[in-house]
Amino acid sequence: MSINEQTTKPSSSSKIKAILWGLLPLILLLAIITTIAKVGTGIENEPAAPIEVLNVEKITLNDDGIQVKVLNSGPEEVTIAQVVVDGAFWNASFSPSDTLKRFEQGMIHIPYPWVQGDPHEVKLITSNGLIFIGEVAAAAATPEANGKLFWQYALIGFYVGVIPVGLGLLWYPFLRRFSVRGMHAILALTVGLLFFLVIDTFGEGFEMAAEAPGVFQGSGLVWFGALLSCLFLIAVDQSNERKLSSESYVGKRVANKIATGIGLHNFGEGLAIGSAFAVGEAALGTFLIIGFTLHNITEGVGIAAPLLKDRPSWKTFVKLALIAGGPAIIGTWAGGFIFNDTLAALFFGIGAGAILQVIYVISKMILKESEKKGLSPVSWLNFSGLTAGILIMYVTALMVKF
Repeated sequence: MSINEQTTKPSSSSKIKAILWGLLPLILLLAIITTIAKVGTGIENEPAAPIEVLNVEKITLNDDGIQVKVLNSGPEEVTIAQVVVDGAFWNASFSPSDTLKRFEQGMIHIPYPWVQGDPHEVKLITSNGLIFIGEVAAAAATPEANGKLFWQYALIGFYVGVIPVGLGLLWYPFLRRFSVRGMHAILALTVGLLFFLVIDTFGEGFEMAAEAPGVFQGSGLVWFGALLSCLFLIAVDQSNERKLSSESYVGKRVANKIATGIGLHNFGEGLAIGSAFAVGEAALGTFLIIGFTLHNITEGVGIAAPLLKDRPSWKTFVKLALIAGGPAIIGTWAGGFIFNDTLAALFFGIGAGAILQVIYVISKMILKESEKKGLSPVSWLNFSGLTAGILIMYVTALMVKF
C-alpha cells in the first residue's frame, strides 16, 4: 500500500464520528417528538366533537343471527354502547369487548331473526353518540368455509381464468399466418387490450380504496403499488436484457410478462366473484362468472402475440394459461374467505403497474422492429389494431358491469 493510500484511508475514529453525526439529527428529532407527546403544545382546546371512526368490514348472516366485523381506525378508543337493527334496539354480545382500541378488530353477535331476501340495516351507536351504519341489500345466508366450498371456489376461478385464456391461446396457429405488418397490428391490438385493462384495474382499485378505512389511504396504496411494481419490473427487465437478447428469448419473456400482468388483473376479478358469493349474492356471482369468462378469452390473443415468430411447445401455452388464469382461483378464495378492501386496493395497484410495464415493453418492441424494417410505427394498420383492442375489451366488459 502506498503512502498516499494510507493518508487518504479514513481511520476508525473518523468513521465513528461520521456515524454519530448521521445519527444526531434522528436522536434530536425523536427527543422533540417525545417532548411534544408528553408535554403537549400548551394550547388547551377541546375538540368540538369526539374523533371516532368505526368501520363495518363485513356482515355475516347465519342461523344464529347477524355477525358484524368492525375495525376501530380512529385515533381514540371506541365503546359501542347500543346496537340498532332495522330501527329497533337489539341485544348484542361483543368479542373481545365492546370497547376497541385503535386498530383493534371486534365481532358483534346479534341474535336477530333476519328474513331471506329482505334488506337490513345495522346501526352502531358509540358511548359518545356517534352512529356508524352497515347495510345488507338482500339478506341471504353467508356460505360457511369448508373443504367443499374451497374446491367449488377453485373450480369457479378455473372457469373464469384458466379456460378462457387457454381458449384465446388456441388462436396462435391462425395468428402466425400474418405478415410483419400484420404481426405489428396484432401487437398493437395487444396494447389496446392491455390499455383497457390498466384503466379498468385502476378503476377497480379506487373503488376498493373508497371502501377501505381512510386512515390506510387506499388511493395512495393504489398509486404507490402501481408506481413501484412498474419500476421494479422495468429494472428486472433491464437486468435480463444484459444476459440474453435473442428474439426467441425476448418473445417468451414478453409473453410471460403479459401473462403475469393479466394474472394480477384476473386476481381482482376473482376477488369480485368470491366476495359476491361470500355475502350471499349468488345470482350476481353467477352473472360475473359468465361475463368474465367471455371477457377473458380475448386475453389469450394478447399473450400469444409476442410468440408469433417462435414455435413454442404446448407446455409453454399451458404454463402461460396457468400464469394468466391461475390467480383468478387465488382471488376467488381471497374474496370468499378473507376479503380486505385495503389489501385489495394495493393488489389492484400492483396489477395496474405490471400491465403498464408490459405496455411499455410491447410499444418498445414495435418501435424497434419498425425502425429495423423501415416501417411506420404508427401506421393506420397499427392504429386500427390498437382501436380494435380497446373496443373488444369495452364491448365484452359491458357483460360484467352492473
